[in-house]
Amino acid sequence: MLSKKIIEDGIMPPVSDRIYSNQGNSPLIDLLDKDCKRLLDIGCGAGDNAELLKSKNTECDVFGITYSAVEAELAEKHMTQCWVFDIESEIPADLNHQSFDVLIFSHILEHVRDPAVVLAHFSRLLRRGGVVLIAVPNVLSWRMRLQFLQGNFEYESAGVLDDTHLRFFTYFTADQYLLAKSPDLQVSTKTVSGSVPLWWLRRHILPQRWSERIDQWGCRHWPNLFGSQVLIKVMKR
Repeated sequence: MLSKKIIEDGIMPPVSDRIYSNQGNSPLIDLLDKDCKRLLDIGCGAGDNAELLKSKNTECDVFGITYSAVEAELAEKHMTQCWVFDIESEIPADLNHQSFDVLIFSHILEHVRDPAVVLAHFSRLLRRGGVVLIAVPNVLSWRMRLQFLQGNFEYESAGVLDDTHLRFFTYFTADQYLLAKSPDLQVSTKTVSGSVPLWWLRRHILPQRWSERIDQWGCRHWPNLFGSQVLIKVMKR
């Protein structure tokens, strides 16, 4: 989510000045084992995933990469180190010789021209047996289908149609496309997080526990309809 430091006179700031900030991606981070020590968050935004990881395991070392110096200043409060560079360019020498237990790509691969190449490029930094966590938006979730049926396909400042998104994925295509150039990576878990459209029932009738169970049931049986984000856990062989 793009933070509210955003628009003056209706003009979006340059990409390098944007701050992507949220509460961290809990459904993705929950896929991690607790014994992971060195993690690299690629496209780390303001460091929200790092803060979330630290709250779960104070002993882990979280590193990050962002394209924005403004984001890096915020992210470093929660990280051991944060690099500022374009992830579609060469990896800096001081990073290129390091090794990590986990690579995190949380809503970043949809922003690059060739996500499969970027993933393969960074997987060299992952130790054998290490984990890659990937989250991408599902362009065919029920909310997006309703929007498309209404004839609305306009880029926005955030969300699935973020104006910096270059690639779009579904539950069925995400892993096939993203791992196409990484033969040493194997999917161990693919799931979604999202919701079933309960509208006023959710707000006024159903207990929260029931709503959550309905959401889980819907996402399990129809992931490409009710999943708003696709979550993939990958192991390096």
